[in-house]
Amino acid sequence: MVRRHFPVAAFAGLIVAIQLATLFTGTPYYLTQLTMTAYYSLVVVGLCMLIGYAGQISLGHAGFFAIGGYVSAFLTTFDLQHHRGAFVSLLEKSGALVFRHDVYGGSLLTVHPWLACAAAILLTVAVAYLVGGPVLKLKGHYLAMATLGIGIIVYRIVLGTEFLGAADGISEVPGFPLPGGLLITGNASSRVSNYYLAWGIVILGMVLLLNLIRSRVGRALAAVHGAEDAAEAMGIPTARYKLHTFVLSAVFAAVAGVLLTHYNAGIGPSEAGVMKSVRYVAIVAIGGMANLWGALSMSLVLNYLSLRGYFGTYDDAVFGVILILIMLFAPDGLLRRHLLSDLKRMVSRNPAEEETP
Repeated sequence: MVRRHFPVAAFAGLIVAIQLATLFTGTPYYLTQLTMTAYYSLVVVGLCMLIGYAGQISLGHAGFFAIGGYVSAFLTTFDLQHHRGAFVSLLEKSGALVFRHDVYGGSLLTVHPWLACAAAILLTVAVAYLVGGPVLKLKGHYLAMATLGIGIIVYRIVLGTEFLGAADGISEVPGFPLPGGLLITGNASSRVSNYYLAWGIVILGMVLLLNLIRSRVGRALAAVHGAEDAAEAMGIPTARYKLHTFVLSAVFAAVAGVLLTHYNAGIGPSEAGVMKSVRYVAIVAIGGMANLWGALSMSLVLNYLSLRGYFGTYDDAVFGVILILIMLFAPDGLLRRHLLSDLKRMVSRNPAEEETP
């Protein structure tokens, strides 16, 4: 039991250590990019579950991220005062709508962020089920092309839809309220609390996925990934497990989209771009296709470096090159799940045993 929870405790300790380091070095502004990194990491670990354990690749997860972010942004910024009717009045009386002020001091009647988040997740689940059923029947590059098409469709919709802001996106998104008076917002005064909130959500997501992997469902997914036809012959409903894992990973992406949108107070069509999806796949690949901790570690490093601008104008090219190199030389990832045991085996191997008689 202690061994099982040690990685979680160690990672939590690392998060605390990073925050203390920014405090002692007088660089609290680094927490802004680290908080954004946490939300992008939520997408990565969900995608790692899909690719590494269900064996299904997706190049459209930026689309699910954008669905979550755009739905929540639209519902929490669209003024309903001029659209009053029986339904709007009922929502207002039930507390589903809230009054707030815009940047000019005007009054807005909008959907409560929690209800907007629920709507975003429900729409994501519906879309994932709708497209996942037929798409997951494909394999290999056909599956990759189909999921890429999903991402492109979402990108073109948000880019060309006027009420979604078109190329400008949606801005002035309010903070996301949490119990205890906490608020997910990008204000400088809330840097530390938002840093811990973001990484706390990531750790909760990791605990959920780790428990899922150790359950009967996780063992079934391992069988599906190892030999899908054999698993089907043994009575495992492979199509259902693949679809449910696809939906779960899409929900992770949507939740990340919602929270990052409220943190940044806006969202633009670039979040649904193809290169965003490529970036997520590249991070999963380098972290290890079936290694949640490896994917999370690489996400922490690479997303942070990208957000800080260390790659400059070559940002997308860097992730593209990373993906190509990993596929060529380390298809299981640099931090694959059994890396430590493989290294121990190589070190302890007796050279005399390898000599041919």
